[in-house]
Amino acid sequence: MLVKNVEKKENNTATFQVEVDPAEFDKAVDKAFNKAKGSINIPGFRKGKAPRAVVEGMYGADCFYQDAIEVAAPDAFEYGIENSGLKMVGRPSMVDVEITDDKSLVVTFSIDLYPEVTLGQYKGLSAQKADATVTDEMLEAEIQADLRRNSRFVDVDRPAQEGDTASIDFDGYLDGERFDGGYGENYRLELGSHTFVPGFEEQVVGMSVGEEKDINITFPENYAEELAGKDVVFKVKVNSVCVTELPELDDEFVQDISEFETVEEYKTDLRKEMEKRAIDETQAAFQSAIMMQACDNMTVEVPEVLIEAKIEELVHTYASNFGITDSKLTTEDIIKMMGLDDESMNTTIRPVAVSQVKQELLLEAVIEAENIDISGEALDEYIKTTAESVETTPEALLNYFGEEFIKNEYKREQASKVIMDSAVVAPKEEAAE
Repeated sequence: MLVKNVEKKENNTATFQVEVDPAEFDKAVDKAFNKAKGSINIPGFRKGKAPRAVVEGMYGADCFYQDAIEVAAPDAFEYGIENSGLKMVGRPSMVDVEITDDKSLVVTFSIDLYPEVTLGQYKGLSAQKADATVTDEMLEAEIQADLRRNSRFVDVDRPAQEGDTASIDFDGYLDGERFDGGYGENYRLELGSHTFVPGFEEQVVGMSVGEEKDINITFPENYAEELAGKDVVFKVKVNSVCVTELPELDDEFVQDISEFETVEEYKTDLRKEMEKRAIDETQAAFQSAIMMQACDNMTVEVPEVLIEAKIEELVHTYASNFGITDSKLTTEDIIKMMGLDDESMNTTIRPVAVSQVKQELLLEAVIEAENIDISGEALDEYIKTTAESVETTPEALLNYFGEEFIKNEYKREQASKVIMDSAVVAPKEEAAE
């Protein structure tokens, strides 16, 4: 095979040609013939037994060329990529095919190029780091949250007040007809939570147990299209009114919800847990700020094909988190199921995808600039340590991920370490300035 006419384009794409010599192309034609011959009927021969020359004599010498091109093209492309000096992203496309007079096959491929990255400053960056101190007020708020999680409802014999929880039946009507989503039974509604359409909860306040009432509501203009701006009537019945009763913070409560015996032990452990979480969160935010700076300092034109691939990856990850695991669903199917439109995609998922792609390009560039690599005993030790951290064996880790993936993970970790080890915390006055 021969690679020729390698040409980079302005839009970060490139084309190249691969010439498959006549003997190699003839082998591809023969493969195509052998694959098809079982279904070929030629007078004078049993089905599938006619020689290739006879079939070509009847149908033309080029009758198997199209199938032969499909046989030869993948190997031609692999050879071309390996010998063109080009680094590709995404999928290739075959843009032209020519059979020369000497029966060589010339295939022209078009690819998206891996972007050229020019690193800016990525060492010695600074960013402010938030205070990870856990105050007494923060600890008290966390304790109150624990108390609320273990609270109970106590019925009261009086009209409902804001802050109460009312169990209600409701039935919504638009122009005398029930509308979808407007019906519920024994629904627990916290009055003042603003979880219902504006004006609803305010009219439940003052109702007593067993009381029934028509509540008139006008839906907001920015509501669902079929109800936006419409006047509706909800028939409401109050089944119960209750208040939230918090448990007493004492040793008995602590023993019920934790492995500790006393309130002091519980508070001490809770503070330690909050402090660890605060440190982790502030460090993550600091690292994110540093990495964003390094990304902003580099120069790169991010190919759309990388962004689209990352969006697809994120969509499937989010779907998995929501329990959507059907492998037959396309990305478009999942986007519809999750209720996302173009606007929400562009304001939520796409910015995350762009940020992640930029960070990946940054780390790859740092790996190259710092000549980061691993092999031999160092790689074996890294695989062993990684396997221990996830409680598996080195053999199982290698079988699942493969050596190349593990090496790349190591290199990315080290590239990130190069950036973060040199980063410094900016003084607060510097950040303010």
